[in-house]
Amino acid sequence: MNFTPQESSALYGLLAESTTDIILKTDLEGYILHASPGMAKLGFPMPDMLIGPHVLDLIHPNSVEAVKAEHDAAVHGTGTPKWIEVSVMTADRRKRWFEMQIRCLTDSQDHIYGALTIMRSIDERRKLEDRLFVAELTDPLTGLTNRKAFIAMLQHLVDEEIGGCLALFDVDYFQAINMQYGQTVGDKVLVVFSDLLRTMTREEDIISRIGGECLGVLLPGVTPEDAEAICQRIVSTLSELRKDAGGGNFPITASAGVSRINDSLDDTMRRAELALFLAKAKGRNRLEMESGPRFE
Repeated sequence: MNFTPQESSALYGLLAESTTDIILKTDLEGYILHASPGMAKLGFPMPDMLIGPHVLDLIHPNSVEAVKAEHDAAVHGTGTPKWIEVSVMTADRRKRWFEMQIRCLTDSQDHIYGALTIMRSIDERRKLEDRLFVAELTDPLTGLTNRKAFIAMLQHLVDEEIGGCLALFDVDYFQAINMQYGQTVGDKVLVVFSDLLRTMTREEDIISRIGGECLGVLLPGVTPEDAEAICQRIVSTLSELRKDAGGGNFPITASAGVSRINDSLDDTMRRAELALFLAKAKGRNRLEMESGPRFE
């Protein structure tokens, strides 16, 4: 179906007035010549002037380069229009997310004289994606990151050669606690221990539940000597607590093994696991450091 210029203008006006999308008409420089009513929802009503703000004035700094590149490509007739995700800063300094597509505007001689931009809110989709992302990487019981996140962060420390130490903690006789007091009590024991780790580690340290009763702590940039002191305090403090974990008041202890983060992810984990195994073999409720030349 072909429309006359007047019909196209009327159709554009109808769509602009009824849609929740924001439609912007800009000149070659990117200054806004016209905006649909949706722009007012960002707190930027079009002023009573021929030229409004620049389109980049609406964009959050982390998305400015992407939008500038798309607008330049449109007004120069290069590239193919595509949807990009951008963040927008509202007049009251709130951050919102939009999909944006920019196309060139041409006259009857196919000369480009400006650009037409469509902005479609994706706030709800981004919120859902964020919730799914958090759920994918979080242990629902303790609120700590899970094994998947832990492995990814350990790999990053190895790849970037940041250094530091890895500590593995295992709650002693956890299966016996579950059998004697029930799984609910066992869950509360894990929560108690997780809370203790949060209070006794640094803000930059990474604590994760990596399986069952095993919790891992990444200590970026920490020497083996400092790691030993930190982890020994944790083991000692836990053994001194008598927490009411629901069904009974009993001591909670843990064994720990520490390795230096180097060589590879698998090697770092293997050395920490061997140290943890040794701590258990020596009677539990104790800390063992990895042995060998790496710690000498």
